Amino acid sequence: MKKFITTLKNIWSIEELRSKIIYTLILLFVYRLGSFIVLPGIDPNKLDALHASTQGSGMLGLLDAFVGGAFSKASIFALGIMPYISASIFMQLVTILIPQMAKVQKEGESGRNKINQWTRYLTVIVTVFQAAAYIGYLKSPANAGALIPAYGAFFWVSTVILLTVGTLFVMWLGEKITDKGLGNGTSIIIMIGILARLPQAFMQEWSSRTADGGARGLLILLLEILFLIIVILGLILLVQGTRKVPVNYAKQIVGNRQFGGARNFLPLKVNASGVMPIIFAQAILFLPTFLTGFTNSGWARYFTDHTNWVYMLVYSGCVIAFTFLYTALIFNPKQMADELKRNNGFIPGVKPGKDTADYIGTIMDRITFPGAILLALVGILPGLVELAFVGMQYNFATFYGGTSLLIMVGVILDTLQQIETQLLMRQYDGLMSGGARLAGRAGIPSGM
Repeated sequence: MKKFITTLKNIWSIEELRSKIIYTLILLFVYRLGSFIVLPGIDPNKLDALHASTQGSGMLGLLDAFVGGAFSKASIFALGIMPYISASIFMQLVTILIPQMAKVQKEGESGRNKINQWTRYLTVIVTVFQAAAYIGYLKSPANAGALIPAYGAFFWVSTVILLTVGTLFVMWLGEKITDKGLGNGTSIIIMIGILARLPQAFMQEWSSRTADGGARGLLILLLEILFLIIVILGLILLVQGTRKVPVNYAKQIVGNRQFGGARNFLPLKVNASGVMPIIFAQAILFLPTFLTGFTNSGWARYFTDHTNWVYMLVYSGCVIAFTFLYTALIFNPKQMADELKRNNGFIPGVKPGKDTADYIGTIMDRITFPGAILLALVGILPGLVELAFVGMQYNFATFYGGTSLLIMVGVILDTLQQIETQLLMRQYDGLMSGGARLAGRAGIPSGM
């Protein structure tokens, strides 16, 4: 405890780090404040139907979780940062699949600036389409009661403009946090939106357990909290898990100096694809609900209930398939082998060039399979936990896995890594004792 307090004092004593933390907190406060500002033309006291529609499983509940409840509040930040995330994912896939775009990305700072500018333009287009879909959802019979009739003539135009401006403002907040604050701004905004639901979800679970079982309910709640801690620790191992491939560098004598000859390791991540397979799988499973007009009737109901075994099997298969697919897209063993050869590096017992690429590719395939299985387990864990702990509230169960928990763990690790770097640069002890060091997340889109 004493070491922890000393670490906090060291963090606060660094003026640059202190200003970054304060700047980040101020911008996050502005974001949370804006999520409670309701769109013009909507009566906030009649949003019960909209709130209820996002409490069940499905993509609407996931979107509402990412924007901190702004979607169900019909806020000016109802779409949040998600259009920018969609545009970033699309641009990342384009730069991988289209050679011309890959060349632009390799142009250095100018190339990255071009891609970032194109991503912003695409964000505006995506936001306009999503705003139009959101207006249609607000005008549906279930939610139409919240609309103010006198404002009907201006509602469509003002809502599209405000939602688009709101998304661009949130995107600007994320960029400012990245530039002058602490951590990746876009990721922190998503994490804050997810964490904003935790107190309410915990209170709902507390009320449910204490009302039903008394002392027995409290014991079940303690077991749920204990299991949540175990899940978080396991997910940290999955995010940071790497396979270290030994690499030697040839010695070079230049004059009286010797260069190279060092031994190093090539870290290959067990979960190189990050959160992307889960996002793709959820998008695929959202299609049946979308095609049936959000009615969740017929065969579509199997893909909206995360406790259904059909949902779990299809979801797990999609996550495993997308893990291999996305890892193959972002991981290039040949390029890695060429870089080693160019820097006079080699893997002991393996010939440089094609043999090295094949060797790295084989190792990556072997560690990707268990990583994909564990990632699929993380995705279906909320449903399994809800089945295991009978009576658990859905909102609390979502924190046991899926996209929300994976993003939270990754962002927190990334932010702690930046704090530790600042401490070590100034010769303070890091956040971890003993030689262990934190590693940030990988495989999450550049926008996240």
